[in-house]
Amino acid sequence: MAIEILIVDDNSDIRNILNELLIDAGYKTRIAANYNQALIEIDKKVPDIAILDVKLDKGDNDGIELLSHIKSKNKDVPVIIITGHANIEMAVNSLKHGAFEFVEKPFDQTRLLNFIKRAAENLDLKAKNKEYESRLFSSYELIGNSKNISNIRDQINKISITESRVLINGPSGSGKELVARKIHKNSRRNNKPFIIINGALLDSRKYEFELFGEEKENSLISYGALEKANGGTLLIDQISEIPLDIQSKILRVLIDQKFKRVNGNSDIHVDVRIICSSSKDLKQEIKIGNFREDLYHRLNVFEINIEPLKERISDIPLLIKYFSNKISENYSIKELQIDEDNSYILNHNWQGNVRELRNLIERIAILQPDSREKILSIIKESLKNADFTDKIQESSLSVPLKEAREKFEKEYLTLQLKKFNGNISKTANFVGMERSALHRKLKGLGIKEFN
Repeated sequence: MAIEILIVDDNSDIRNILNELLIDAGYKTRIAANYNQALIEIDKKVPDIAILDVKLDKGDNDGIELLSHIKSKNKDVPVIIITGHANIEMAVNSLKHGAFEFVEKPFDQTRLLNFIKRAAENLDLKAKNKEYESRLFSSYELIGNSKNISNIRDQINKISITESRVLINGPSGSGKELVARKIHKNSRRNNKPFIIINGALLDSRKYEFELFGEEKENSLISYGALEKANGGTLLIDQISEIPLDIQSKILRVLIDQKFKRVNGNSDIHVDVRIICSSSKDLKQEIKIGNFREDLYHRLNVFEINIEPLKERISDIPLLIKYFSNKISENYSIKELQIDEDNSYILNHNWQGNVRELRNLIERIAILQPDSREKILSIIKESLKNADFTDKIQESSLSVPLKEAREKFEKEYLTLQLKKFNGNISKTANFVGMERSALHRKLKGLGIKEFN
């Protein structure tokens, strides 16, 4: 598909020269002679690339305003600013607003074509990266046979076909976004946008603009996340970090099904399914006054709770195998041979949860070790974690032998139970005990059995 370039200049000679130059180079073009025409063309369809004159018919910075308008619609569009009134301040200002290049008139045609070629390559690279990341993320599955993950898969199947709002709880890196994407992918909205806004990453002064958009002077509109997600799904990640005053406005949107842009007068109606996620306990946040209880009940129509990885050790070998296959495939290398019962991995605390495990596997893939010994060395260095025996010995040196033995047995058997997902028969077989004897041992050590 040919790249489409919007040419905006109030000088007809310049417009015609640019138009002929670009058509001869194989590009499609659209033309605008003034500010209002340009605004109409941009709102009709955002161009792939834009060439904007700085001074048009409305003021000294018409081109900069149009640049901001394009970026509000699609920040990845390369915009080349041209001007016959160049100065350093103008150049810096245009680049600060996101211009790809700044060109003075009269311009060298070969140089300008090189800029446009680079802009097209940059556009293509960003598109490929987005496609790759989206395909990679969408292709990830919810891996695990623990009771928690099995329940979540069942919940996703049931709630995806509804329009209910969903609250996903879980520690950082546990897979909250993946769950939200699966819900969207299995819903009737799957061919519509999936938009993410992260409450923890926003500038505190920009929450309202990011959510609701803004109406600026000269009819410029900056669209917020709610409008960008129209017809699809909006994931508000880390909802606990949204300020109370913005929480009240979100609540009003949920009640009225409409909102106004910042500085706007007209009601905007959108059809959006809202999914929220949080790493904090929202009930606790309500108690200390950081979160509105009425908003919590509006958002929490259906709740999904993801346990930390350290609580579902039985999923770790499956995740190691899965990520090893996936990442080896992505890097086009031989499948990584990582021992799935590696004690360093099974005993690690996994503060970063599944994301930390995936990063570890990816680090191994990048370094491409040629032996299991080198893989183990990378794991040890990455996790900086003593093996299980060393940890037990270190913590047991200051206690009597009987107490140290009990401590070892309790930690060892607890780990094995988690490893086999609470299955007594498999655990007994692995540790070399009769099933009945293991039951008695667990009871004697005060270890609660689970399924």
